[in-house]
Amino acid sequence: MLKRLWPASLLGRLTLVMVAGLLVTQLVANAIWAAQLRAKAQVEAQSAAQYVAHGASAAIRFYRSLPLSYRVLVIQQMREMGGTRFFVNLNHAYVPVREIAPHPLADSVKGTLGATLKSDLPHLPAARVAFAWPEQLAVSEEVHLSDLPDAWVQHVLLVKPEPAPILVIQAELEPGNWLYMAALMPNPYFLSGNDPWAWDRLALQGLSLAAVLLLCLLVVRSITRPLAALSDAAGAFGQGEHAPPLPETGSREFIKTARAFSAMRERIQRYIEDRERLFVSISHDLRTPITRLKLRSELLDDEALRNEFEEDLDELDMMVKGALQCVKDSDIHENPAEIRLDALLGRLVRSARLAGHEVGFEESGLSVRGKPLALKRAIGNLLDNALYYGKRAEISTRAESGAVVIAVRDHGPGVPEDALASLFDPYVRLEHGREQNDTGMGLGLGIARGVIEAHGGQLILENHPEGGLHATIRLPA
Repeated sequence: MLKRLWPASLLGRLTLVMVAGLLVTQLVANAIWAAQLRAKAQVEAQSAAQYVAHGASAAIRFYRSLPLSYRVLVIQQMREMGGTRFFVNLNHAYVPVREIAPHPLADSVKGTLGATLKSDLPHLPAARVAFAWPEQLAVSEEVHLSDLPDAWVQHVLLVKPEPAPILVIQAELEPGNWLYMAALMPNPYFLSGNDPWAWDRLALQGLSLAAVLLLCLLVVRSITRPLAALSDAAGAFGQGEHAPPLPETGSREFIKTARAFSAMRERIQRYIEDRERLFVSISHDLRTPITRLKLRSELLDDEALRNEFEEDLDELDMMVKGALQCVKDSDIHENPAEIRLDALLGRLVRSARLAGHEVGFEESGLSVRGKPLALKRAIGNLLDNALYYGKRAEISTRAESGAVVIAVRDHGPGVPEDALASLFDPYVRLEHGREQNDTGMGLGLGIARGVIEAHGGQLILENHPEGGLHATIRLPA
């Protein structure tokens, strides 16, 4: 599964590695940052809880010191004056509070508040601490916070536009008298202000990640583009096509590689040209004395001796022609074109039938791109071999995934399995081949394979299960 997800191109692999690396780095950084924020928030919340608890203890002591009838008057005066930390109310019993969802930091604050209140007021009958949202908060058994005048709460509690959790402390002053106090923490949004996964922080990190990824993709693209150009140039050169010189731009390593490739291409091109000139010169230089020797052999009086001379000269002439053909058949200067296989194979089949051979062929409508004459020579060599050694041949074409397959089969005796690998070697001929075609040089299969491989294809020879040799050509579709 992982192998299938791994991209094949260098651009895809570098991009995937960089994206994965950045994501892992972001996750690790967020985890470290979250741990630091939680630790910092914990310390700040504990300090704030102790501060609020001491203020609440002072307020509880103050109201406990007042006579019962004065407490209501003092509370009313404080509501009208404002400027107090707590919203205060008196109730005859504990008012149930609908608390916020469980939160580790809120639970820690409540624990610290309860412990501090108990430490400051050891003889307090009872005290309860809770956090609630404003819209769900009741201040007495019948009155909710939303029912109170805005002047009573607007300077003490944050109700709108963005509500904050409200701390509610209820302390039993005497049996039947409960002091209700509501306030905000020094940092009202302490539960969400230190959240590393808040949407605004995630959005900022997402933007930074996108910017870094974009820059990385541009860098990776600038690195792989010259490599793609080098790959295209190498492929074109291997197919015998003309490719423009590689631009010497990019990194220092690529410039060195481009220069080395250009130098190698020039050396190979010079070698091919020198090889052709050499064989043409050899052919020309050898044919002249061979022709002279043939003329002189006609002057021999001994007919048997003359025939032996002529046979040796004919064999020498055939060897020269075969060697020259071996070079010319791999000529890379022919321009590639779109080849209709039905037309190309049809001409070969008609020529064979005119010569009296039996060849089976059905049109398929397939086409390939390549060098028409070179490909015709290659398939012609295979067909000639099939007709020489099998008397009857069949040619078929079919399309496979990403390839066009041309099959040539004869109905001869086939080839020993241990001799299949040596059929492509120059001048190698089996005993059956020498009996059927004594004028051959054993160069046809090697020439055919060279031409097909120059087209980016593959030539496979194997014995057919029903007898005869089966040659399969696979060319890029």
